[in-house]
Amino acid sequence: MKLIELSALSTLILAGVTTLRAQDPAAPPWSIGDIKVSGLIDGYYSQNFNNPVSGFNTLRNFDVRSQSLALNMIEISLYHDPDPIGFRLDLGFGRAWDIMHATDPAGRDIVRYFPQAYISIKPKTWGGFQFDFGKFYTSVGAEMTENNLTWHYSRGYLYTNGPYYHFGLRTVKPLTSNFTVGFQLVNGWNNVEDNNSGKTMGFTTAWTGKKVSWLTNTYIGPEKTGTNRGWRNIYDTVLNFTPTKTIVGYLDYYHGRENQAFGSRAADWDAFGASVRFQTTAHTALAFRGEIYADYDGFMTGQAQNLKTFTVTYEYKWIQGLLSRLEYRRDCSDKPYYEQDSQGSPLNIPGLPFIPGPSKHQDTITLGLVAFFGPN
Repeated sequence: MKLIELSALSTLILAGVTTLRAQDPAAPPWSIGDIKVSGLIDGYYSQNFNNPVSGFNTLRNFDVRSQSLALNMIEISLYHDPDPIGFRLDLGFGRAWDIMHATDPAGRDIVRYFPQAYISIKPKTWGGFQFDFGKFYTSVGAEMTENNLTWHYSRGYLYTNGPYYHFGLRTVKPLTSNFTVGFQLVNGWNNVEDNNSGKTMGFTTAWTGKKVSWLTNTYIGPEKTGTNRGWRNIYDTVLNFTPTKTIVGYLDYYHGRENQAFGSRAADWDAFGASVRFQTTAHTALAFRGEIYADYDGFMTGQAQNLKTFTVTYEYKWIQGLLSRLEYRRDCSDKPYYEQDSQGSPLNIPGLPFIPGPSKHQDTITLGLVAFFGPN
């Protein structure tokens, strides 16, 4: 498909839901007894102007397909707030979950269908202390996994190259009314079953003010297969700000290091991202995102390089529970990297080796449609 076909697709989608614009009712209560229920279905069309023969966008995880109508994810969530016992169970289908679990030692056949699955304990006499055990999303980063909770359709490099989830235990404890600390003991990055005998430790803090919040996340532990030597460390800090009712934004920085990544030599990477969202009307919003990703040794992206990306996204919410996003994104590298025509190979085809493409940039336009129900 060419750009004219993208326009035609946009027209069809807009025409199909125009009749829903008259009202914007509040979300109905979805529950089964005391168990809350929510869900979403999320699909898109992406036009990559490099025209990759593989049909994939390089270094993307959710908007991976190019020149094709694609299903990103379907999710059904069941959860009960701990009082004192609770749980969360997410059931997921679609390519997004397949990509997130591509390197899990447990394999993708089963674990990809359960994005999160954990129990929670929160005794009333323990001053807000909560204990979770199971599989849960990582604390690293500013961007969320589900598209109804984010500002852009695609995810930036900080999300794409960071951990997605962990398996183990997680604790949080409020020390004051606006300051919380947490500790995690997990198998590692993106692994329900561990690939070594060591464990990864996570340390989190969260300070919340009226218009600013500050989060820090640190994970340290062995991540190599079959050995506990050469630990991986990552430090992430996020500053969220809400200067007005219609403007929100964040600043996100993290530093990563893999000790003994290449024999005795370590690998380092740094990343910085910023995004701001303007609620322009009750139904429309405009968001901007910029990121810099320095992979000094090529450990995270396949070759030593400096990446930059810029994204602008227009959102239209038709009614409560139905939104569309039109996104332009430009990715750049200081080295030839992105697949173009029949040259190169994207990182996100499991089982195939990565062959850097000839292009230093990648431009995409993506039209996404997200339908969701229930509480977040």
